[in-house]
Amino acid sequence: MTGPLRGLGAVVAVTALAALSGCSPPHSNQTARNALVLGIDVSGSFRAQHYDDAIDFAAYYLYGHLHGLGGMQKPTAVFVGSVGGDRPGEMKSFHPIEDFQNKSVDQIAQDMRTWFPPEDRLTDFNAFISRLASLIKARNLILAPINIVLLSDGEPDYPGMSARDSLGPYGKVDLSPLEYLSRSVTVRLLYATPTVDSRWEHNVKRNRVRMWTLDGQVMTGWRAQLAPDEPPEQQDRLWSWIADNVDFRVRARIL
Repeated sequence: MTGPLRGLGAVVAVTALAALSGCSPPHSNQTARNALVLGIDVSGSFRAQHYDDAIDFAAYYLYGHLHGLGGMQKPTAVFVGSVGGDRPGEMKSFHPIEDFQNKSVDQIAQDMRTWFPPEDRLTDFNAFISRLASLIKARNLILAPINIVLLSDGEPDYPGMSARDSLGPYGKVDLSPLEYLSRSVTVRLLYATPTVDSRWEHNVKRNRVRMWTLDGQVMTGWRAQLAPDEPPEQQDRLWSWIADNVDFRVRARIL
């Protein structure tokens, strides 16, 4: 067999072999499963400080991730809920990824202001974490990387604790439901003061959970990265700022 016939025979042979072996091309373009979680502080104390700025930032942050702008990782699951309550242990709903797809930045911000008005009396991180862990398990997202972003002043409310015990409330923040959900669980606290950031880093107990904090004074600088009158797809400075300051890759703790 010579010339074109030899080439045709080779193609037929390879095709037949692939069919017999059940081989198929690798789906290298598929997005790896990962979850993005946003917790919005809806307590009165956060309303007076950074609530409006945090909502606007969260809208850009969600939009950027959903569209993979600036190289941001696209999530396969999104959960957005409020961190707060009028009584300890009060469970709140989480909005899924479908509630944010095909919406503009302004639409996302408007929806979040409607869904999460800053009217609650308490900041209850434990109720938020417990409900989130249950959702992750129910959605079969165990082992997928989980990125949890808390937009909050970071000050937990636990009735009955002495006002003089400034560190005690942080020791009561329970991250244990997150510890074995995945090999990579990162909690990012945004908008707290440097003092509160330090208390989260040193007094909130954790083993496998990674933590990153960014204080409110630095966070409010995100607006300076916006190019006026440019669409989100052209906001390269903002996406670069987020990559360097918010989505910073946190190392695992050495136990």
